Amino acid sequence: MDTKQFIKDHLFDDVRELALKYHDNAKVDMALALRQIEARQLLQKKVPSWSANDELLFPPHLSIEQCSSEATAQYKASLLQGNSFADLTGGLGVDCFFIAQHFPQADYVEQNQELCALAKHNFASLNTPIQVHNDTAENYLNTCKTIDCIFLDPARRDACGRKTVSIADCTPNILDLQDRLLQKARRVMLKLSPMLDINKALLELRHVKEIHVVAVANECKELLFVLEPDYAGSPLFTCVNLSSEQPAVLFTQQEERDSALCLASEVSQYLYEPNAALMKGGCFKLLTQRYNLYQLHPNSHLYTSEHRIPDFPGRVFQVEGWAPFNKRIKQTLLTGVEKASIATRNFPLSVAELRKTWKIAEGDQVFLFATTLSNEKLIVVKTHKTFFC
Repeated sequence: MDTKQFIKDHLFDDVRELALKYHDNAKVDMALALRQIEARQLLQKKVPSWSANDELLFPPHLSIEQCSSEATAQYKASLLQGNSFADLTGGLGVDCFFIAQHFPQADYVEQNQELCALAKHNFASLNTPIQVHNDTAENYLNTCKTIDCIFLDPARRDACGRKTVSIADCTPNILDLQDRLLQKARRVMLKLSPMLDINKALLELRHVKEIHVVAVANECKELLFVLEPDYAGSPLFTCVNLSSEQPAVLFTQQEERDSALCLASEVSQYLYEPNAALMKGGCFKLLTQRYNLYQLHPNSHLYTSEHRIPDFPGRVFQVEGWAPFNKRIKQTLLTGVEKASIATRNFPLSVAELRKTWKIAEGDQVFLFATTLSNEKLIVVKTHKTFFC
């Protein structure tokens, strides 16, 4: 009780200061208390419902860092349903817990014994009847019956703890397990690195029915590949920014390839920047068709229009002016600009180089885009924000 109360009393305190101040407190298990305080602080924004639950216990920092957020876990849960479900890379158990709400039967599989013990305790505290298996994904697949849905979030770190990206470097190796996964499950969901090359992954994975590119607060967080054993078509892409009220954008790569290239000869009244999920998913030409926009350049990934498009899935800026990039621009377009947010898109100089040249500090009232027009001319666009995704 003393340890539990200590955690409550010091939930928002600095962990290092607590360790120094209370290191000789005999009534409190300080190692446990400090770990739980640190974990709850980390989870406060990431998984708020778990952070606020006094009954839950959490593992060391790495498992907290690797776990899904509550928002992304709920999104994955919305895509899966059926009678039976298994998470073969259980970890902290956040994904397993939220997905399991859609299934009468759910299994959590994890080879780390400590994580299994914590998961068993936490699932019981959350009144969720999930069966915990201290086993490897490979062993579980060898003995389990056919399952409606299987989920895997393979570890993306090598033996030295360094982050990896490619599917073959993950643990377990999905490529080795692919045939067994498709034999055992009617639907397989893989959570992979947001840095992964999607086209390369499509060459390595079979029967991919859906690809979900998931961003939170305009930062790409997850790539979800959904496989079904009988599916032979092209995958449907869904690009979603969970912190935004804007709807997800669905498309196929064939639709993107078939879209006409609509290029602008100049910058109009509004400038548009697609959200991070669309940028990662490779939806570019198609945006001009669906939102009646013009691209500044095929490789700039910036768009313009005379009238504002209210439901555009990304950031929208009102243009104050634009000019060719030259030595006189500081005395013309940028007169009086001492602070600004600067971005470069398809431009030969970096943001740091432009700041040094223009002597402009960081700010959030003026937004400058250094980019290239369709005629290959370098330009700078001065804007202010009208809507952020």
